[in-house]
Amino acid sequence: MSYDEMLAARIRTTLGPLPELEEKKMFGGIGFLVNSNMACGVHKNDLIVRVGPAGYEASLFRPHTRPFDMTGRPMTGWVMVEPQGCETEADLKTWIKQGVAFARSLPGK
Repeated sequence: MSYDEMLAARIRTTLGPLPELEEKKMFGGIGFLVNSNMACGVHKNDLIVRVGPAGYEASLFRPHTRPFDMTGRPMTGWVMVEPQGCETEADLKTWIKQGVAFARSLPGK
């Protein structure tokens, strides 16, 4: 199954022109990396956001979220957001901002 191209386009628009931004095909979808660190992405119809260990628990209390788990082992610090959780531009922007902030907090690769 392919990924939601419309969601990917919305993410591109929200991110705008970041000089340190890179797009990379991964996990059957697409990832958006900042300084070579994953910030967010799209898998099937869901938004993936790297929120970091400190933001993980609080993120899972937000509506329409679940742990990022593609292998049977959830990845702490990453959440999946169902389409309903990012259908407004404000919600999408909030998630993207959190992912970018965490990616920027890491050393570049």
